[in-house]
This record gives sequence, structure tokens and C-alpha cells, in this order.
Amino acid sequence: MSTEPALKIAYSPCPNDTFVFDAWAHGRVPGAPALDVTFADIDITNGMAERGEFDVLKVSYAVLPWVLEEYALLPCGGALGRGCGPLVLTREAAGTDLTGKTVAVPSEKSTAYLLFRLWAADVVPGGVGEVVVMPFHEIMPAVRDGKVDAGLVIHEARFTYQNYGLHCLADMGQHWESTTGLPIPLGAIIAKRSLGEDTLRLLAESARTSVRLAWDDPEASRPYVLEHAQEMDPAVADRHIGLYVNEFTADLGEDGYAAVRGLLTRAAAEGLVPPLGRDALHFVRS
Repeated sequence: MSTEPALKIAYSPCPNDTFVFDAWAHGRVPGAPALDVTFADIDITNGMAERGEFDVLKVSYAVLPWVLEEYALLPCGGALGRGCGPLVLTREAAGTDLTGKTVAVPSEKSTAYLLFRLWAADVVPGGVGEVVVMPFHEIMPAVRDGKVDAGLVIHEARFTYQNYGLHCLADMGQHWESTTGLPIPLGAIIAKRSLGEDTLRLLAESARTSVRLAWDDPEASRPYVLEHAQEMDPAVADRHIGLYVNEFTADLGEDGYAAVRGLLTRAAAEGLVPPLGRDALHFVRS
């Protein structure tokens, strides 16, 4: 590990993040900068990025238009994929019309919310009613208890919503994939441009190596994953990792960048985010 001061990083306690960063956070990535880790849900890290509070952050792709002047998007370490999009849940079986209905969402500056708004623009011509922001863990109980008409959920809720007696009205990722053919951009790793190009390249390589070490020896990360998994069943944690840590985590590649540009371009056209600058997603050259 480097003797330089530790970089301040914030990411979520979700299994995909702890799996990705385990080797790096515990000094098993040769030559990688030391990390001073803070755990925070992604709605919190989005705000941290807007305030420029940390060196490195895991954020929603949806927040990039507000932060890319100060931060660079790293080409690895984040979450994109297929078959892993947010779900809209209701108490009733499929067929519920959300026109004028109240929908709970985990954040209005999240990729999930952008995907929901793009879906609603296509399939809810009358427009949904009130959107209520509430902590992720409160959404399914609120739908079950009738406090809201529907809820937008992410992550492991894909595997657990039936436990609340809820039904999946629509899969936002399925809609995105069927209309674009692209993977679903969910969470991004960003780092301050002021760190300099050499450090940014080192951060990207450190994240990529950490991912590969986790794949090579999944058991090594298990204690870290389960320590922070908030009482999640280990089998659910494994499914979570399997869904959100994939080839795009190691490298965004052409399809990954196309997905990010596509999402933010469509969202800007709907007036949901500011337009991106032409080179906003550009990473430093190797």
C-alpha cells in the first residue's frame, strides 16, 4: 500500500460494492492508494458528490450531469447490467393504472427514477400523480400498508418483494432494454479531477484489480460483504453480487458508455437532467 494519505471514499454497504472494494479496502491490491471508507446509501453519496465532499464516490449515473465538472467518471467499478433494473410494485396484480396515483421512490436523483420517468412517459399517458421520496427500506412496507399506491424499488427487492405480498407491475430495466438494446446503467464510480490524470488512472486500475481479485477468490470477500449486508440472507447477497457485478464492472466498454450516454441524453430531452457536454464522459487516456 502507498504511504500517501488515504483517499476519502464513500460507497454503499450493499453486497456488490463491498464485494468490489473488499481487496482494495483491505490492502490486497498492490500499489493501490489507501482508502478511508465511509458507508452511505446512494442517495446520500449523490449529495456528497454535489457538494464535492469526497475524493472517490459511488453515485447514481443520474447525478453525473450535475457533478462532472468536478469529478471524472471511472471506466470501471460501477454497476451496469441486464435483467437488473428497478421494479414498480403494487398491492394488486398487474393491470393497475398509475394515472394520478402516488408513487414512492428512493430518490429523485437516481437512475431508477430516470428509468421510471422514461417508462411512465411511454406507458402512463395521463401522468402519475404525486411522487414521494422515502428511504428505500420503507417503500415496500408503505405499498403493502396502503400508504402509497405503488413503489419503485431497487437492488435486492427484486428477490424479496413477494414476501410483502406485492406484485410487479413493470420492470423498468426490461422496458429500457427492449427500447434501446443497451444494458442498464445504475451506479457509477467517480473521482475528483483535481487528483490529476496519473492518480485517476491508478484509481481505475486499482478498482479493476480489486474486482478481479474478488472474482478469483469470492470467499475472501464474504466476511466483509456479510458484515455490512444489513442482515441480508447470504444466498440473497450472492444473487445480488451475481446480478450487479459483471463484465461492465471490470470495464464499461463501448456498450457501457453507449448506455450511459443514451440514458442521460433521453433524460435531458425529457427535461429531467441538464444536457451533458460533448466530452463530459471522457476519461484520461492511458
